[in-house]
Amino acid sequence: MTGPLPAAILNRWAREQARLKGGVVREDTEEWQKEPSFAGLERVGGVDLSYIKGDESRACASLVVLSYPGLEVLYEDCRMVTVSAPYVAGFLAFREVPFLVEAVQRLQQEEPRLKPQVLLVDGNGLLHHRGFGVACHLGVLTDLPCVGVAKNLLQVDGLARDELHREQIRSLQREGDMFPLTGTSGSVLGMALRSCNSSKPLYISVGHRVCLETAVRLVQSCCRYRIPEPIRQADIRSREYIRKQMCSPVKVPSYGPEREEEAEVDD
Repeated sequence: MTGPLPAAILNRWAREQARLKGGVVREDTEEWQKEPSFAGLERVGGVDLSYIKGDESRACASLVVLSYPGLEVLYEDCRMVTVSAPYVAGFLAFREVPFLVEAVQRLQQEEPRLKPQVLLVDGNGLLHHRGFGVACHLGVLTDLPCVGVAKNLLQVDGLARDELHREQIRSLQREGDMFPLTGTSGSVLGMALRSCNSSKPLYISVGHRVCLETAVRLVQSCCRYRIPEPIRQADIRSREYIRKQMCSPVKVPSYGPEREEEAEVDD
């Protein structure tokens, strides 16, 4: 579909978000979440969609499951998909989540013993225009604990990439330093976290069945580099899958200890 999306579709998507939003659980629901060391947590999942350069309709949907706390890959599922819904700010989930739900369902059918106990999602949760980002959407549809991990600040509820925000980022001097993302409404929508040796923070928000404090601790414990390992591995493997499918040495950027993403969409 080209051109602006009809208002009727946008209104339907907004109504669907409002309906599903009622199912979001913003508190810890699992026993392992109550333990300081996350005792009992054995499997952490990560999801990502990587697009073919120059073709926004073709992508690789990736789900990986890592051991915890070792962060070794136990399972991966990469599939090429055709993306028909256009990107519209605030509605990324309608473009990407159906493919991620299918990946989770395949895992549950094929390797149920490797079902992740929590998913880290490349995007936002409650930190969203209508308080229901891709991490919330995926969490409610799969009923899995989900955490939103964004690389860029989504400017909602008065949050802005202004001088005040830049000053707050400069105050993050050490790994583990953080500050709350408080909107003009007074609500804490997420947390900015400095992970590992990067001056660029991560923006963490609740997706489903996890509180913000637990979400931040979990993300921090999963970071070897700036990006938490489950998301990083999902990205690496999806981009490698695209390379193989294209059968050519097309240079596709990937996350690593030295390379950081630039213009990524975080909805």
